[in-house]
Amino acid sequence: MGSFVGRIRWKRVLVALGLLAVVAATPWVWVQTSSAAYRHDAADVPDAPVALVLGAGLTRAGTPTPFLAGRLDVAADLYRRGKVEVLLVSGDNSRTEYDEPTAMRTYLIGRGVPADDVVADYAGLDTWDSCTRAKRIFGVERATVVTQEFHLPRAVALCRSAGIEAFGVGHDTSDRVSTTAYGHFREVFAAGKAMWDGVVAKPDPRFLGPRESGVTSALE
Repeated sequence: MGSFVGRIRWKRVLVALGLLAVVAATPWVWVQTSSAAYRHDAADVPDAPVALVLGAGLTRAGTPTPFLAGRLDVAADLYRRGKVEVLLVSGDNSRTEYDEPTAMRTYLIGRGVPADDVVADYAGLDTWDSCTRAKRIFGVERATVVTQEFHLPRAVALCRSAGIEAFGVGHDTSDRVSTTAYGHFREVFAAGKAMWDGVVAKPDPRFLGPRESGVTSALE
């Protein structure tokens, strides 16, 4: 009798673990499937008025990290190909001494993109904030999101959830094996917050503020 009861308990534990695994996997599956049709290479991505470039950290000298520089190089390439007309750089400037958008803008101008075609969003504190601010503050309706390849599914999914007709082009970091592996690992867990933000709660960004005309003016 005891062994029978024990087997029942183990079955319940296994069922519970299985259900937990399904629940945990659901956000990752949503991120992957909802973005799959909209991820492209630079050569075949549909044209869009705007490229939304997401921040990825600065060096101690205040310049873009290699990952961020890679994103910016992809964005500059899209601009030169005529795939986009305006680059909206979105990053963290929550502290006076830390200014991602200005560093991103300076980098792009140094790569030959006209200053009038680079617009900065200083309150892109995470992926959801960057996407929803692009829509609600800058009036972006259609955009190509630029980030690392491992981050691209989440970024595209969130921007589309924010109401943008979003496509995506990723920067390939496969030559940085350990960092890229960590990026993929992190995305599994970040998918939970993404689904909460993009499907369930759809919160306001931490800094909303008034409508800004930078993108509209640049397109005109």
